Amino acid sequence: MKHVLKIKIYYEDTDCGGVVYYANYLRYFERARTEFLESRGVSLKKLMDDGIYFVVAEASLKYRAPGRYGDVLEVETIVDKAGPASIIFGHRVLSEQTGEDLVEATVKIGCVGKDMRPMRLRHDIIKSLEV
Repeated sequence: MKHVLKIKIYYEDTDCGGVVYYANYLRYFERARTEFLESRGVSLKKLMDDGIYFVVAEASLKYRAPGRYGDVLEVETIVDKAGPASIIFGHRVLSEQTGEDLVEATVKIGCVGKDMRPMRLRHDIIKSLEV
């Protein structure tokens, strides 16, 4: 299933040319993953309280066209694969105005405990990804 998060681009999101600063897409993907999980009943706050954390292990981005100041972007998020201790998310950013593909990304999230060592994903988390 796909989750869509809309993000309005403010001046603070851009470089001096009015183009979305490239690293900000990682922030947008973080927000999109959080909303994706929350929409499926996975509370990151509750997991943190239980000593379970998600950390970015890998990220690969392909920039196709610039987002600009004043645009509204649609960040699509899907689960590409869930492993025993990680989740690979696919992200796609589209311009709401033109429908143009702006950025595609794959982000691998690892599940770790308080000691930052890898741990298996809980069954309820895996189940929520299948919704």
